[in-house]
Order: sequence, then C-alpha cells, then structure tokens
Amino acid sequence: DESLVLKREVFAKFVALLGATHERTILTGANLTVSLNQRKLFGETKTLVRDKLLPAARRSLGADHDLTLKLNQNLSAALQLSPEHTRDDLLEAQTIMQDVIQRRRRVFGPAHPNTLRAEAAEATLSRMRQVQRRRFT
Repeated sequence: DESLVLKREVFAKFVALLGATHERTILTGANLTVSLNQRKLFGETKTLVRDKLLPAARRSLGADHDLTLKLNQNLSAALQLSPEHTRDDLLEAQTIMQDVIQRRRRVFGPAHPNTLRAEAAEATLSRMRQVQRRRFT
C-alpha cells in the first residue's frame, strides 16, 4: 500500500538526515511500527523495533521515556498478534508489558491514560495466555 511505502521512505530519510537516535526519527519509526502491525506485518515490526528503534531510543531517550515505552508496547503487540506466535512469544510479550506498566506507573502515575492503556493491553494478553494454556493441556 502506498501509505506504507511513504512511511518507510520518510523513516529512511529521517535516519539519513537526523540520525537513528534523534527523537523525531524514533517517533517516525514508532509510527511506522503501528502501521506495520495494522497491516499484520508483525515480523517486520519485531525486527525494526528490536534491531534499530529500541536500542536507539534507550541510548538517546532512556528506558523510561514515553516513546521508548511505546516501542516496547508495539513489540509486545507484534509478538502476541502474530498468527504464528508461540508460548515463548506470549511470555516475552507478558514480560515486556509488565515492565512497561511498572515504568509507566512510576513515571506517569497509575491514573495516566497511557498507563491505563498499557494495563488494558496486558489484560488482553493475559486472556490470550489462558486460551493458549488450554490448547496445550
């Protein structure tokens, strides 16, 4: 789809012009991962977040920055929504979300909308794990 092609091109230009660790570049990459997840391109999301975006975000913004936490949530979503997800993928997604929730509560507070959204996403993941457990027992 043309909009995805444009988002990829914009991200590549930001990397070239501003560098991989610039906040605008990371934001553009985070937006790209949302689009990738919406189009069910989970493998591309996982690779982009793990290999490029999260290392850059942690280095330049820190582990507690809202954008770094958003990237972690996008990775968790890709892990759990992929039709090929494994039990290990769901466990990794759970670990990521528990860390995100803990950090969001500490940094932003328990009533912050992003904290509440993260908790809702983790609740969904918990239900998925229960279904997964039933399939393997």
